[in-house]
Amino acid sequence: MAKAMTGQTTWLDQARDAHRRGDVAAETAALDGAIRADRGNIAALLAMAELKRRLADDRAAGSYYRLALATAAQARSVPPALHPGLQRAEAFLTATERAFAEHLLAQLGAAGIDRRKAPPRVAEALNMLAGEQPLYLQQPSMFYFPGLAQRPFFDRSAFDWVPALEAATEAIRSEVMALIDRSADRFAPYVTASTDRPPPNNPLLDKPDWGAAWLWKDGAVAEGMDRLCPATLAALDLAPRPVIPNRAPIALFSRLMPGTHIQPHHGLLNTRLICHLPLIVPDGCGLRVGAETRSWREGELLIFDDSFEHEAWNRGSSDRTILLFEIWRPDIDADEREQLTHIFAAIDTYGEQ
Repeated sequence: MAKAMTGQTTWLDQARDAHRRGDVAAETAALDGAIRADRGNIAALLAMAELKRRLADDRAAGSYYRLALATAAQARSVPPALHPGLQRAEAFLTATERAFAEHLLAQLGAAGIDRRKAPPRVAEALNMLAGEQPLYLQQPSMFYFPGLAQRPFFDRSAFDWVPALEAATEAIRSEVMALIDRSADRFAPYVTASTDRPPPNNPLLDKPDWGAAWLWKDGAVAEGMDRLCPATLAALDLAPRPVIPNRAPIALFSRLMPGTHIQPHHGLLNTRLICHLPLIVPDGCGLRVGAETRSWREGELLIFDDSFEHEAWNRGSSDRTILLFEIWRPDIDADEREQLTHIFAAIDTYGEQ
């Protein structure tokens, strides 16, 4: 310990002495030697960042500040004497990121490029480069299948079965309204706890605010639904849904009461897409998937990848009700679907006696 402290004192003394003499090269060499000897030396990283700032090399200063902050974040403890330097690092990075964004947008504006009118992917890239939008990627909570397109929403016009299913909207809406009128108890809380598992940390646990009337659950038609909702079940047969024993298909009427907010979360898999057929949608309802927010339009299917962070809300004055079901992703071929079916079935049999 004494030896390490002596080494630290040596580089620090050398750097301070060089700074007093105005010898930038010697100060740089002392700090560089300390960092090369120990990349976790937060004090030396902060000192080098401060030196680069004095030399008006903001890009280099930012690099050292970022490394100092990342190192501090992973450290078990950080000496209090370093806290002011780390706070200066955060303030500097915030300011320089803002300045960079302003520079970038000014340069593009001078070149006649308006990101508000740019193609969607270009606009999204610029928003991320300017630090105004985080990077969202697939992050399924259970199973990740590599090589799939990172697309939050899918265009419904790309699926040839969609028009026929949307044509059944009125019949489906009539069935769900009758279900609400005559069998309201069909809607149970969507978020529930299993008796042999810890309860989920979800504010909607066991609350009717987010209700579900299951049509297909655990790979089977819910009891009585073939009699109550035949048109809905027939329409669902048009879609390329996964068929996995005790798991899929799944389909339900999903109801959000006014004031309900489904908090940001990720789905289990990235091998499926979630489909919403909006049936009853008041004003003030919305769905965010990744960085994109959309509103439901009655009778128009929304298709999205729920392995992206997503959330939904009803800020209206009446219930929002949709038909929700899952389909295979179109970029997974027939052989891969067969193999995935076996994989998911094997996962579900783990632990069986």
